[in-house]
Amino acid sequence: MQIKWDKKELAQRLEQISLLKGSFKLRSGQTSSFYFDKYRFESDPELLFHVAFYLKSFIPQDIDLLAGLEMGGIPIATALSLQTGIPCVFIRKQAKTYGTCSFAEGQKISGKKLLLVEDIITTGGQVLLSFEDLKKEGAVIDTAVCVINRGGADKFPLKLHSLFTLDDFSGDWAVVKK
Repeated sequence: MQIKWDKKELAQRLEQISLLKGSFKLRSGQTSSFYFDKYRFESDPELLFHVAFYLKSFIPQDIDLLAGLEMGGIPIATALSLQTGIPCVFIRKQAKTYGTCSFAEGQKISGKKLLLVEDIITTGGQVLLSFEDLKKEGAVIDTAVCVINRGGADKFPLKLHSLFTLDDFSGDWAVVKK
């Protein structure tokens, strides 16, 4: 695949394909008049390729593993891995109760420097939970990346790089209520 869109065109395409309007309860518990359905862009190979192309510029030089968070961060981490050659690990919200009983799948994480990869962040709650779980297992983490930052992760203990914020979209639909 080749790059067809600049970053602004990519934002327009993400908005066109994945923005839903209505009333939506977010993972954070907030209610929002809009929702980005990540699966609509993550399941489109051309959009996902472009997302990974632009997102890879945020990857620090010393990263050992890309840590894709369940479930939306996994296809993004995989696409980044394909473009960069950096291996990835898939992070469950909780350890499975069978087989390896692991919450980090695919690679050993102890002593490795991980980049947390998430799709859309509102408050960063799941990123923070996964960060704590991974640290307990010996992973080294100081940075996270996401495709869309809805703007609520203002007290984040990690460096957070966002491909897009709400300012990158048309914005007349952006209303969030607590």
